[in-house]
Amino acid sequence: MADSRLLVPELSEAETMGAETARFEELLLQASKELQQAQTSRPESTQIQPQPGFCVKTNSSEGKVFINICHSPSIPPPADVTEDELLQMLEEDQAGFRIPMSLGEPHAELDAKGQGCTAYDVAVNSDFYRRMQNSDFLRELVVTIAREGLEDKYSLQLNPEWRMLKNRAFLGSISQQNIRSRQRPRIQELENLYTSDSLRPEESPEKPHLNLWLEAPDLLLAEIDLPKLDGALGLSLEIGENRLVVGGPQQLYHLDAYIPLRINSDECKAAFHRKRRQLMVAMPLLSVPS
Repeated sequence: MADSRLLVPELSEAETMGAETARFEELLLQASKELQQAQTSRPESTQIQPQPGFCVKTNSSEGKVFINICHSPSIPPPADVTEDELLQMLEEDQAGFRIPMSLGEPHAELDAKGQGCTAYDVAVNSDFYRRMQNSDFLRELVVTIAREGLEDKYSLQLNPEWRMLKNRAFLGSISQQNIRSRQRPRIQELENLYTSDSLRPEESPEKPHLNLWLEAPDLLLAEIDLPKLDGALGLSLEIGENRLVVGGPQQLYHLDAYIPLRINSDECKAAFHRKRRQLMVAMPLLSVPS
């Protein structure tokens, strides 16, 4: 087994693990193995045919732009929270809530007047779309996130003002899209044993304690201590090939750790242990350290 000292110097070595911690380690290990076993039978991407929803009109410096908001059951749904909970999350930490979307390629179309324009297809989960139909707030949020996503992906500058077409569910034709078959880590809550305490934002985020160790030559485990949290609500986790980034609600925590190992981010799993107030992450490695 590779020496854990290969990790960055400021990370402490693993402590002796109790029976309870070992049980959660086993849970994460099992989940990682199941994902690895499925790798040969499941392709990198899946082709879907989004269904039409509604169409919004905006513009860019190059002319009129239409965004077809579509839906598909193959798109994963966002976290199931109430609108009041979502409003609170957005006020505290806008990175704490994400709506999975598939952003399609631009396609040239003709508008009602026969003039050239550009259309984009953006797909969300079908169940979430049905919920969004009854909520002006969710509809505006989805359009805003879709617009910002298209701007980031295609280096656009779209007008934030838009209007929904009344008599057209989409402009042009909705093409098939390829989506990732493997999802990024989702944080699960385990053992609901604590009631919520009031959280007060700090002047600056606190850097939580991170404990890393190699459980196997091809598996890196992490424990992140988050004593001010009692659940995963508002907690964000991003894993890159050699980086681990954790953000807490109300800017309570922020961790950006460089990992000098190649992490297989597509196969990572994470769980929030409510009793110990700790985030546990299992990270399979792309190459084994020597």
